[in-house]
Amino acid sequence: MQGLEIMAPAGSFESLAAALRAGADSVYFGVGKYNMRARASVNFTPEDLPKVVRLCHACRAKAYLTCNIIVYDDEVDGMQELLRAAKAAGVDAVIAADLAVISYAHSIGLEVHISVQANVCNLPAVRFFAAYADVMVLARELKLSQIRHIIEGIRREQIKGPSGELVRIEIFAHGALCIGISGKCGMSLTAYNHSANRGQCFQLCRRKYRVTDTETGFEMDIDNEYIMSPKDICTIRVIDQLVAAGVSVLKLEGRGRSEAYVSTVTSVYKEAVQACAAGEWSPEKVAAWEDRLLHVFNRQFWHGGYYLGEEWETWSGCSNSLALEQRHHLGRVMRWYPKVRVAEIRLEAGSLSVGDKIEITGCTTGIVRLVVPEVRCDNEAGDTVPVPTVPKGKRALVAIEQKVRHGDKVYAITRRKLS
Repeated sequence: MQGLEIMAPAGSFESLAAALRAGADSVYFGVGKYNMRARASVNFTPEDLPKVVRLCHACRAKAYLTCNIIVYDDEVDGMQELLRAAKAAGVDAVIAADLAVISYAHSIGLEVHISVQANVCNLPAVRFFAAYADVMVLARELKLSQIRHIIEGIRREQIKGPSGELVRIEIFAHGALCIGISGKCGMSLTAYNHSANRGQCFQLCRRKYRVTDTETGFEMDIDNEYIMSPKDICTIRVIDQLVAAGVSVLKLEGRGRSEAYVSTVTSVYKEAVQACAAGEWSPEKVAAWEDRLLHVFNRQFWHGGYYLGEEWETWSGCSNSLALEQRHHLGRVMRWYPKVRVAEIRLEAGSLSVGDKIEITGCTTGIVRLVVPEVRCDNEAGDTVPVPTVPKGKRALVAIEQKVRHGDKVYAITRRKLS
């Protein structure tokens, strides 16, 4: 397990910092329109590439650029320009499915990882892509026995990538599942002329639907309104089986998620792998890890997913998150006093009380969570004194051990009311 890689998502510098602080071994991210989150505001710019790589490498993590959409002829020049910029910035690999991207990246010496969009399902496909790629993400629909068969075949046949090392196999370990086969879906293209295969999915599958008789107009509700919105995959219970099969990379989905999601999911899977390696795996730890995962974005969990050969474990019953906690903007950090390790917070949107749970996020800070042990505020005489609550519009002084920075956002964390 020493070489097992936990690959975390990053859609912003805040989530990038959160992933690195949580122990990610690698981080994947998108730039502009050339990735499967092109429609979302979770992408970096070409100018950000050197900084992203520098931050990753400073934490001994690898930086992977996703360029996994299908590419049209009029976009080839732009795609190639992006890959050259990635190569110059020191990006460790590009994740791709389109042969134009794969072949060009290979030609300039940029390591290639085959995306799940390529739908690699068998050993002959691995042999083909090994001429270009060192890592391959297998299709999400494969069973554990099929994954094991592919990995055993790689070892038996000594199938090596361009680096000269045996091809490594990556699988999705946690996050949203798509009703389409490995992301191949035409619903958004049909409804909005925006292709999911070009990162423009409108997630029509996550919505409620009703059956209508086209002759009479009679409408009928379906027992499960969210008939195409699957639960998220969660493999925390079977990490030991995945590792025993020879998987090299565990990919965590969520470039559109918050810093809290990235931090929690990354740290949980990192801890799980370390516990498994140390022989400290236990049902009690699994239960605690799952509880932490339920506190951040989720559509409920399908434990083990396709990997165990199970039937689809019902649908999520929702279009959005069922996380046990939610956050609300509270204010911003004005200063952090290093000698006394106290943060000055300007309360812009609410009050702050002793015992409140808060999160502080920032591009460099990543994410800091704490329960407020004491809060101080200026009284009428101008003295700073302990108080039970500091009202909105005032400045609050809170002891925070980890360094936070001017401009960091402060959120109040509350229990979500689930109907």
